[in-house]
Amino acid sequence: MKRFMQLAVLVTAVVFIQFAPQGAVAGEQKSVLITGASTGIGRHLAESLAAEGYHVYAGARKDKDLEALDAIDNITAVRLDVTKQDQVDAVVAQIKESGTGLWGLVNNAGIGGGGPVVETPIEEQAFVFAVNVEGVYRTTKAFAPFVMESKGRIITTGSIAGTGSWAGGSAYSGSKHAMEAYTDALAEEMEPHGVAVSVVEPGNYKSRIRRSSFERVMQQMEAKGDEVPDEMKQAYEQTAERELSYKEPDEVTESFMHALFDAAPLRRYVVVPNQQEQEWTIRTKMAELVQLNTWGPYSYSRDELVTMLDETLNPPAAEEEESEQ
Repeated sequence: MKRFMQLAVLVTAVVFIQFAPQGAVAGEQKSVLITGASTGIGRHLAESLAAEGYHVYAGARKDKDLEALDAIDNITAVRLDVTKQDQVDAVVAQIKESGTGLWGLVNNAGIGGGGPVVETPIEEQAFVFAVNVEGVYRTTKAFAPFVMESKGRIITTGSIAGTGSWAGGSAYSGSKHAMEAYTDALAEEMEPHGVAVSVVEPGNYKSRIRRSSFERVMQQMEAKGDEVPDEMKQAYEQTAERELSYKEPDEVTESFMHALFDAAPLRRYVVVPNQQEQEWTIRTKMAELVQLNTWGPYSYSRDELVTMLDETLNPPAAEEEESEQ
């Protein structure tokens, strides 16, 4: 009977280890900080992580969002506007006091906005970069020491707009282009510390980022006493209808999960809801490659470019490892 009980305990332990969230086996719950967790991709990821048993520090700005997030098991809502250093410092102090540390930092807070260069106020362009670029630098500088201590992960929400742009997209797309360079630089800086760095680049999924951009501009107009044009109101309604028709960001969350917890995280995750957006992204990058190779005495032939592609797809190091196995 005693041997049977020992066997039962062993089987139970094996089952627990197999299905328990990472970190739970060692008696500690991994903590992840997500900025911009009130809606859209950030909210979906926060709820998914919490449901899997991870602890989430969910950043939000509004009282109603903080209350809603705090009501979810495994979520600690934190007031966090990434443009305000005092709020960032307060969350740093809170995490230090709690003693949870941080396994992961997800730089997700971001806004849309902008417009044609000659028509868009400098203040609007600056605000997009203040949130989407400077905000990421601010939070990374503040929270990276926690992640370095745990040898964890830093992931930023980019966009396929970080590859291509369009008329009127210089502000938003420019901010996401910046995140491409930021990711590569930070990855090299963090590698000696055992921290993996990734960027998740979604296409069009359900979120409030487009509606929020309209709402911000309309609120600014109303605050100045200006009347919001009917064309803008109509554009807002059309944008809201289009956003609501998009897919839920389940696939985006899946890519974040891989970046956060897989033993071999990727540098980049392009996550799109359909083949058309994938093709647009890849063709845009290929067109840029051709443009880079057009001018100057050191251009490469098509065959040389194909050879480079083959070498990139099958690096020599990978081939050596395969031969050794």
